[in-house]
Amino acid sequence: MCGGEGSRLGSAGGTEKPLVPVDGVPTVERVRRALAASSVERIHAVVSPHTPETRAWAESADCEVIEGTGEGYVADLNRALDEVGRPALTCAADLPLLSPEAVDWALDRAEGDSLAVCVPVRLKRELGASADASFERDGRQLAPSGLNVVGDGEDRVVVSWDARLAVNVNRPEDLELAQRLVD
Repeated sequence: MCGGEGSRLGSAGGTEKPLVPVDGVPTVERVRRALAASSVERIHAVVSPHTPETRAWAESADCEVIEGTGEGYVADLNRALDEVGRPALTCAADLPLLSPEAVDWALDRAEGDSLAVCVPVRLKRELGASADASFERDGRQLAPSGLNVVGDGEDRVVVSWDARLAVNVNRPEDLELAQRLVD
């Protein structure tokens, strides 16, 4: 999912959010590499009218391009699911520390269900990462990681303490944090 405007990130030098580099590599390319090294079979890049340069990147990076509406994450996700079907792993392009192991961990736990991979807000705070969206589950504050599986079964939430899933580059401070934590 790489069609967002990145308004919270600020200008980032005029660079589209998915193309903002972490240690010299665009966040979306870092995500693509993690997906390519996982058990995922095909990689699609869901772009929007807000991300024409990201579309060009995706076309040159061996990603199948899906044109989103640009009306938001849910609208773009629905457009993508209409094209690729279910089950499908979805991943935000703002997870520069994503690992193939985390991707396979999520896929292994889905078992045909829809799965939202969340991290404790406490972990995000300990790391210094922003936590713009959160909810309570079983007495814990959780934040969506941006990694999900959309299946045909039950909707479930799994919690990961993997710090690499807790850093979404949404704000300048998140970008600085990702720069410090990158391998």
